[in-house]
Amino acid sequence: MELNELLETVKQERDELKVRMHLAKMELQQEWEKAEKQWEHFRAKAEEILGETREVADEVVESVKVVGEELRNAYQRIRERLA
Repeated sequence: MELNELLETVKQERDELKVRMHLAKMELQQEWEKAEKQWEHFRAKAEEILGETREVADEVVESVKVVGEELRNAYQRIRERLA
């Protein structure tokens, strides 16, 4: 491969990666914002349940745990994509 061909090939790859990184950053930001909304809901419900002096229905506790697991998975996906 000639130097000018190599230069153009590397430039094209660089440009494509630059666009993909920008799009990935935007996608990660959207995922983070979604996770933050879910966090606020989860935190509020968990604190409400933990602060209750009366017994809370098992179904309510389980549904909050499901939200917590989904949130944990979302944070793990974000962490992996940042690595």
